Amino acid sequence: MSEKRDYRDTVFLPKTDFPMKAGLPQKEPGILARWEAEDVYGQLRAAREGREKFVLHDGPPYANGNIHIGHALNKVLKDAVVRTQSLLSKDAPYVPGWDCHGLPIEWKVEEAYRKKKQNKDEVPPREFRAECRQYAAEWVDVQREQFKRLGITGEWDKPYLTMAPEAEAGIVAELLKFATSGQLYRGAKPVMWSPVEKTALAEAEVEYEDITSTQIDVAFEIVSSADEGLASWLEVAKSEGSAALAVIWTTTPWTIPVNQALAYGPTIDYVLVRAGGAFLLIAQELMNETLGRIGKSAWLADGDGWSICWVGKGSDLAGTMVRHPMAGRLSPLPKGEGPGVGGTPSVDGVNPSPTPSLEGRGFYDTLRPMLPGDFVTTDSGTGLVHMAPDHGEDDFDLCKAHGINPKFVVEADGRYREDWGWLGGQGSVINPKFNAPDGPICEDLRAAGALLSASADYQHSYPHSWRSKAKVIYRCTPQWFVPMDLNLPSRLREGPGEGLSADDDAETGPPLTPPASGRGTLRQTALTAIEETRFVPEKGQNRIRAMVDGRPDWVLSRQRAWGVPITLFVDRKSGEYLVDAEVNARIIAAVKADGVDGWAEENAAHFLGEGRNPDDYEMVTDILDVWFDSGSTHAFVLESGVWPDLQSPADLYLEGSDQHRGWFQSSLLESCATRGRAPYKAVLTHGFTMAADGRKMSKSLGNTVDPLKVMEEYGADIIRLWALSVDYTEDHRIGPEILKGVADQYRKLRNTFRYMLGALDGFAEAERVDVAEMPELERYMLSILSELDAKLRAAVDAFDFNAYTRALTDFANEDLSAFFFDIRKDRLYCDAPDGVERRAYRTVLETLFHALIRYAAPVLVFTSEEVWGTRYPDAGSVHLLEWPEVPQIDEIDSDVVEHWSTLRHFRNEINEAIEPLRQEKLIRSSLEAKVDIFRSPIDPQLASILTEICIVSEINFHESSPPEAASEFFGPSGFSVGWLSVTKTTHHKCGRCWRHLPEVTEDGDLCARCETVVAEMDAAQ
Repeated sequence: MSEKRDYRDTVFLPKTDFPMKAGLPQKEPGILARWEAEDVYGQLRAAREGREKFVLHDGPPYANGNIHIGHALNKVLKDAVVRTQSLLSKDAPYVPGWDCHGLPIEWKVEEAYRKKKQNKDEVPPREFRAECRQYAAEWVDVQREQFKRLGITGEWDKPYLTMAPEAEAGIVAELLKFATSGQLYRGAKPVMWSPVEKTALAEAEVEYEDITSTQIDVAFEIVSSADEGLASWLEVAKSEGSAALAVIWTTTPWTIPVNQALAYGPTIDYVLVRAGGAFLLIAQELMNETLGRIGKSAWLADGDGWSICWVGKGSDLAGTMVRHPMAGRLSPLPKGEGPGVGGTPSVDGVNPSPTPSLEGRGFYDTLRPMLPGDFVTTDSGTGLVHMAPDHGEDDFDLCKAHGINPKFVVEADGRYREDWGWLGGQGSVINPKFNAPDGPICEDLRAAGALLSASADYQHSYPHSWRSKAKVIYRCTPQWFVPMDLNLPSRLREGPGEGLSADDDAETGPPLTPPASGRGTLRQTALTAIEETRFVPEKGQNRIRAMVDGRPDWVLSRQRAWGVPITLFVDRKSGEYLVDAEVNARIIAAVKADGVDGWAEENAAHFLGEGRNPDDYEMVTDILDVWFDSGSTHAFVLESGVWPDLQSPADLYLEGSDQHRGWFQSSLLESCATRGRAPYKAVLTHGFTMAADGRKMSKSLGNTVDPLKVMEEYGADIIRLWALSVDYTEDHRIGPEILKGVADQYRKLRNTFRYMLGALDGFAEAERVDVAEMPELERYMLSILSELDAKLRAAVDAFDFNAYTRALTDFANEDLSAFFFDIRKDRLYCDAPDGVERRAYRTVLETLFHALIRYAAPVLVFTSEEVWGTRYPDAGSVHLLEWPEVPQIDEIDSDVVEHWSTLRHFRNEINEAIEPLRQEKLIRSSLEAKVDIFRSPIDPQLASILTEICIVSEINFHESSPPEAASEFFGPSGFSVGWLSVTKTTHHKCGRCWRHLPEVTEDGDLCARCETVVAEMDAAQ
């Protein structure tokens, strides 16, 4: 018997140098270097010049520390937006930026001083700011390279930095627009204050954590009452040598030394309870709860039970006066001492200095009024609330309405000021030991007989600084504010405009009654702008609307060194700040020349100009809230002309969902106050990245994922594929197993491209086949490519990259690899090169390649460049290409789609029936399977095409009854359309294509097709 010929050299197998193993960590840096050397970003700007613009304005991260996974997600999303818009032929520049001022950086520099046991306050401010600037600059350089390593494209050589002198001058110019238009005031109000960082904090800089605090009940002696019934009981108590006591409950014992009044709810029912030898005034609804707390203490241990003496409404308590527990127990305050003496102007009508009473007694000897407060509830406590206007918003507003001013008792570091009559120089007020039941406050109250109960077991949520992690307090200090409910200048009320310059005329004056609708106050203008803005997802609109609708006036000032100064001169006599266009111009010029150091006392005379004495003015030393810095970026980045490719308003702002109260809001307020509109047309928010188990990432838990290490192990394209695959509009997860799954997803995509590269080896235009001449399967694939194209366009419009990436990967895996490639590999390998079917297949592959490489480019930026360069090494970067043109579905092809959707369903049914034989090793591949279909309404003429697409030996249709081993055969609707049986074929195998066909008489012989192709090849040789 003669030896059979080996036909392997006659098979047209795919050929490509594109490796299966990616090696991304080694390849990607080289691709980055080539992009930079060839200035691909510059080429792209030139190629898109004059096209429709799309501007995504970059929210600046802080320049402090290596990037984390949240940074990676954020930047990849932004890059995907920019790249897809560019792919759609738009001019989509990207200018990255950094926030360089504020506590995050200042705190790090201070840490270095603390390690050296040095006091930062002893360092000259200019020198300290220079260290902050250097620290920020170093981290800008580090983060820049890390972001570039992620494949983010943009103006990396010309980013914007809030600490650049031009930017600082731009921020000052925006501030002076507020001043010029009357949208600034200095007032004494309680603000969130960090005693550790010694500065006011914005709401966005505060986080809430559960803590356990001391809760105390404190008695204030009732001295007099306008209610006859209550007054009579005061006399009874007095005659018995006892007292009537108003009982308050608090979890901040440290505020008792600053108490100035008590508040009651006007509609709440109150009772005077006789208990423990005294008479206690408490809310009737809270009586049992309060007596229960007090009864557990020694105060009621020897009591004779209790009984109700008087019942009344809160409104009956109007005019009631009480005595502070420390009255008569402390020395009176020396008159005239305290901060504010010596020329400090009054602030909002408040002089921050202690004011002894008219009777000449000390602060604690002054009687306290009981005042009506709508905020008082019976949710907890006693129904009476002690008022410390220095340390609470409700306290401040209620006391101010009744002529009671704050005392500015607690210093910046949380200690009571030295001259204070009770606990002067002590603290810190956030120290749990200071507030403990055995701490100095409780001990003094206990000695005064006023501490009715005290326990350190109250659990609640409390605000903390997100940087220092220390508790914050409300502290009344002179601060600069932007009013939310003052009418805007008329130019801004009318809608979007160019904004006010420093020399514009502007309306000023007291707040007016807000208009019923439309633009008017800053709050109303911002709310209107929110309604006119597109939010993705839509729920973001409700979130920011609620925040703006209920927010207080914007606190602009901070008491730190590293930031943009509040460049105002305040008249020492009137307390008014100076508004002068020429002064403003000189200030802006100085800051532009020397940065924030230009705002220096030695320049005061120059700024003020002739005719003004610097001694007559206070030169403000506070700096701006860093959110004002970043909130002004739309002005000095989008509008300055430094980056001429940009424009305002931006098409999109994109940040984490926490920025509804941060950058989104500060930018909105800044722009609405100066331009009467939002700085953006659309806002996209993403959720937070959680650990694989859904918990928040924490170094202490060891569940963080470092993007730098992921890139070292997997490569940046894996991070990008992960970021664009998750539903980032919600909180999402990452972890080792998730990354392994993403890597497997990447591997399949890479193999799809590798197969196409190999299958298209040597493709020439001469072998292209017109669509009309193609087999149905090829036309079907072009039709679903058209459907994919529409899906991807819709996803780009919706910024839905989860849907974009999923559609792309599903198409590559299910429509191509598992279906089209699988069916047509026989044509590719074994048909004659000039065969119409093979040429049609390669023509469609060519179309698919050019479409998929463009679709994939915004996601897999490095791999797509590698794929493109493998096929077209001299064609330039793939990222210069535009959206592909693909054949559109016509009426005929829509029928083809429906027909082939049915065929794919039958293919899946048949493959499922074949699989058990393969698992049982009765057959080695589907090519050995024979399929018999019984009593089916399917046209038997489909047998040939089903045989081809199912890759089996043969499919036969029978009208006879099925054998017992047959299984039901289901149609697309899920109903049975017959039965099928799978057995091993008896046909012999072709020695070249390996198909089992009746025409092959012996294993190893050739089928008719292969015999013809081989003969032609032999003849050609």
